[in-house]
Amino acid sequence: MATRDKPPKKEVRVRAVPAVTRSIAILRLLGENKQGMGVKAIADALALVPSTCLHILRVLVSEELVRIDADTKRYTLGNGMIRLAKSVLEDGGFARLAQPALDRLAAAHGVTAMGVEITSRQSVVVLALSKSTQPFRLHTDVGSEFSSLVSATGRLMAAYSEETSAQLRKRFNTITWDKAPGFEAWKKEVDQARVRGWSIDRDNFVVGLTVVAVPLIDRTGRLTHTLVTAGLSSHFTASVVPRIVADMRREAQALMDLLV
Repeated sequence: MATRDKPPKKEVRVRAVPAVTRSIAILRLLGENKQGMGVKAIADALALVPSTCLHILRVLVSEELVRIDADTKRYTLGNGMIRLAKSVLEDGGFARLAQPALDRLAAAHGVTAMGVEITSRQSVVVLALSKSTQPFRLHTDVGSEFSSLVSATGRLMAAYSEETSAQLRKRFNTITWDKAPGFEAWKKEVDQARVRGWSIDRDNFVVGLTVVAVPLIDRTGRLTHTLVTAGLSSHFTASVVPRIVADMRREAQALMDLLV
């Protein structure tokens, strides 16, 4: 009997909701400006009508997602954001399940270990973290967000993407590096990552720092998360890296089995 081809999946149409889009833009902007901003500064930065901006801010303040300093009239993120983030981190399966694995990696190898999520916007967010006991530690926190294709996780994102070399080059040119590799050298490392199933950034993202990442792939073959270790490049010697990678891949596989 002939089989029928499955009809193509209907693309979900996302309708624009200006009030929601503007609210999110305000929250993101305030998250990037720790000192707070006034209404005019926010409106100017986001090209909003000041009165519209003020009305949205008042709603966000009433929901405790934003707070206003009565003296300076500057707005900053409020405690309601912390409660929302806490509920995600506590109830989110990945962060909760990854933490023991990260603690084991950090303790066994004297590295900073991170559980990272690839967002729908193709950025990278740290969801779980275990810091090294060594004198040097990578300065990052849960909730830290990095641009796409950066560092070791970025190489995996490129390796598992379906983008052409030209598309990757265009995105590569927007990356901020401490010591940028050439595109051809970076692309070769991306190809290596695809073959061996892990990636490494040595001294590119931050000079003196080595970052190793292993992928977590869902049932559809999509890269959703990575396990990451980072530390001084002098610590990640040719003999040490294979041992770290072996433990990371073992932890990643066990984590994927739990997440299924």
